[in-house]
Amino acid sequence: MIKVVTSAERHTSNREWIHSEFSFSFADYDDPSNAHFGCLLAHNDNELKPGKGMHRHPHHDLEIITYVVSGTLRHEDNLGNKADLQAGSVQVMSAGTGISHSETNPSGTENVRFLQIWLLPNRAGLPPKWGAKYFPPDSRLNTLLPVVAGNGAEGALTIHENAVVYLATLETGREIIHPQKEERRTYVFLIDGHAEICCSDGRFQLRPGDAARIRKCCELRIKGMSTGGAELILIDLP
Repeated sequence: MIKVVTSAERHTSNREWIHSEFSFSFADYDDPSNAHFGCLLAHNDNELKPGKGMHRHPHHDLEIITYVVSGTLRHEDNLGNKADLQAGSVQVMSAGTGISHSETNPSGTENVRFLQIWLLPNRAGLPPKWGAKYFPPDSRLNTLLPVVAGNGAEGALTIHENAVVYLATLETGREIIHPQKEERRTYVFLIDGHAEICCSDGRFQLRPGDAARIRKCCELRIKGMSTGGAELILIDLP
């Protein structure tokens, strides 16, 4: 089964300092029928204005993944970590027994757009940890690049869950294949451009901000359909 959720179907939260699009129930958006997709609890598409940010706040027992789409995001936490994350950077916080952090925009002129993904860990009460890594654009061109993984994939940041997060940028007409397993779920979000998803259920068009939630054993094909490239994130999860 493939369910396409369009960009317009997301919940919009527009505050003076941040614009957010929520794909699942989050903050002031409460929809019990859209609370999660497997262990995927949240997927927020955020844009912070210059000099603004989320001040220090706590989490526990969450795997929090951040991907910086454009601009620079500044991270600070109570473990002593501080980093300015440029576009193309991925950050992982395993909150475990507790972590407090802030995410701010250090620029005085430029917005920062970033995706934030929350996964439920496979174990509670683990020690908190943080990590970040930059992935150059050419490393994910016309391929599914694992950037976060619970299976120890080489070069990927680690999490406490049997899930893998991939990044890809597809040129026009280029195609990638992801084998969909019966017991697994796949979540595809189109960050930019235009892409086509094809499987035994048919063909589905994705525009920027659209997502596909997939639960079916099939060979999933994703093709780039735009001249400027189609940028996407794919999550394989239980």
